[in-house]
Amino acid sequence: MEIRGVKVDHSTLQRWVYKFSVLVEKNMHKRKFQAGDSWRMDETYIKVAGKDRYLYRAVDKNGNTVDFLLTKRRQKMSAQKFFNKAIGNNGSPRAVNIDKSGTNKAALWTVNKRSLSFKKIKIRQSKYLNNIVEQDHRRIKRRIVNYTGFKEFESAQRTLAGIEVVNIILKDQIIGAKNTPFKTFLSLAA
Repeated sequence: MEIRGVKVDHSTLQRWVYKFSVLVEKNMHKRKFQAGDSWRMDETYIKVAGKDRYLYRAVDKNGNTVDFLLTKRRQKMSAQKFFNKAIGNNGSPRAVNIDKSGTNKAALWTVNKRSLSFKKIKIRQSKYLNNIVEQDHRRIKRRIVNYTGFKEFESAQRTLAGIEVVNIILKDQIIGAKNTPFKTFLSLAA
């Protein structure tokens, strides 16, 4: 915006992110390509008001983002909420690879037990297969390191949603993408 001669304060940009990231994420889920049927899921921590919060993320075996969710706690219900959101947006996977976390395994067992409409999800626990998602965490961490830190959970959630949407655009996962990532983002924001 500075190139075009418009002066905007950083707090104005933060208000825009807070207000519009939810709408952009909603449009992104409508236009995102379906993820593959083999997922790699992991969580990473994000500091919010000095406390660890957990960003659950999943990518398919090709490295395409499946879904993401920021939660306050690392527990079975949080992982289950993530799986319900990911399955609701992408359909049921054939297999999910997780690390040795007992909460993620328990959440998948619950999802399998409650599922009536799809086949049971195969659960694999191998830390080496999760290297794809561990490397993908770097994209998020690289952006967050530049911030002074999140002070509110809701603000962190919405900002991370915006960062994830930009990463999905950069990975060419949007149906009907324009010739540049900026134009694709504009089409999601419209």
